[in-house]
Amino acid sequence: MLAPILLLGVLASPASAAPAACAAPVASTTQPGYLVADPACDPDGTPFAGTPDSDVYAGIRDGAAYRIEVPRSWNGQLVVFAHGYRGTGRVVYVDSPDLRAHYIAGGFAWAASSYQTNGYDVGQGVRDSHALIGLFREVTSKRARSVLMTGKSMGGHITAVAVEEYPKAFSAAMPYCGVLGDTELFDYFLDAGVTAAALSGVETAFPVEPGPWQSQVDRILPALGLAVGRPPTLTDAGRTWSAVLERRSGGVRPGFAGAFAYWNTATASDPALRMPFLFGVYPGLNGGTIGIAEGNVTGNRHEFYRSTDRWPTAAEWRLNAQVLRVTPTDRASNGLDGIPRVDGRPPVPVLSLHDIGDLFVPFSMEQVYARRAALHGRSKLFVSRAIRGVGHCDFTQPELRQAFDDLIRWVRTGHRPGGDAILDRRAVAAPDFGCKYTVGRRPVFGGDCG
Repeated sequence: MLAPILLLGVLASPASAAPAACAAPVASTTQPGYLVADPACDPDGTPFAGTPDSDVYAGIRDGAAYRIEVPRSWNGQLVVFAHGYRGTGRVVYVDSPDLRAHYIAGGFAWAASSYQTNGYDVGQGVRDSHALIGLFREVTSKRARSVLMTGKSMGGHITAVAVEEYPKAFSAAMPYCGVLGDTELFDYFLDAGVTAAALSGVETAFPVEPGPWQSQVDRILPALGLAVGRPPTLTDAGRTWSAVLERRSGGVRPGFAGAFAYWNTATASDPALRMPFLFGVYPGLNGGTIGIAEGNVTGNRHEFYRSTDRWPTAAEWRLNAQVLRVTPTDRASNGLDGIPRVDGRPPVPVLSLHDIGDLFVPFSMEQVYARRAALHGRSKLFVSRAIRGVGHCDFTQPELRQAFDDLIRWVRTGHRPGGDAILDRRAVAAPDFGCKYTVGRRPVFGGDCG
């Protein structure tokens, strides 16, 4: 991929040309203050090269960088890839999908966009990803006979919205580690923070500035048995919080102890905050606007927090009486503004994967989507696969390849592939849950399949 950036989507030089030096980012023509990085180079500054059997096209169109790769033995199908959240910086860049080599080996072309913006701007991601279909036809002079949509993390949210917004544009979708529950992800972040505070006897607020929140977290951590950057040594209150978080993030399931330790040893992504990861994503820090919504999209007015699975205990009633309650002032939107809603009305086959120990974008996102699909009579169009990992988007190549190949077979034959019973509480709690589609052991997970 190899030529300097060319504006207005002009075809870049083919992959057979000599790699060019990476160009400096250029000013966006659509987003004041944004820069667009050279799509002929990867984020580490390495020029991107196609394979000997593919042609690569790259450029900038309407403030978004694009990259397209077409195998010489193209099968007529295109995969559109949506990347995940990249923070709030002002430089946008495009990169390649995780399954790039598998797509090319199988004869699939692929296309990816930087999007015009960063932040949690799902609507812009949907628009720019959908635009790749026409751009592909323009720069390659080829028309795809079918288009598949795929994306990871926030890109999974983009994928789910895209197939509902443009139901005739795509033949199938493969979100993975995706935010399939739209604003319910941020409700989960809220729940983690306010229950930790209540169990610690620390009064908190919503919204809250970073300084006061840091002071509150400094008092919460020892009460729960947590320490910044170190594995937890839980107090009774900490064990209760772990139980609440487990149920709120997808239910009792194998590997949760390892996941809880992993995510509470990880530190906040904002280096200004010295606290475990989940405390650093407390929505009160941005007023629940997520930097893109007009108002607060998070709330817990009707949430009843549980740490057990039978009749509510006296301790659970006390927790729910003490926890801070927050009322939303905005909601997921029906369009592409704000935080777009995922209705759960897939018009095409959707096959998804999720790590059951992911506590950043939790496994419960799959369950939210499954319930919405069932409500709309679309359950047969959704398959979810549980993977025994604790990280975010922690998948092996064999796991991703099998899912993609099974999705393609589903579209071709009409035979729905296997998945996991993610809404069956007993199935989720079984010791072997997630074993069927997990390929490769993650030591941190803490539990082997038989």
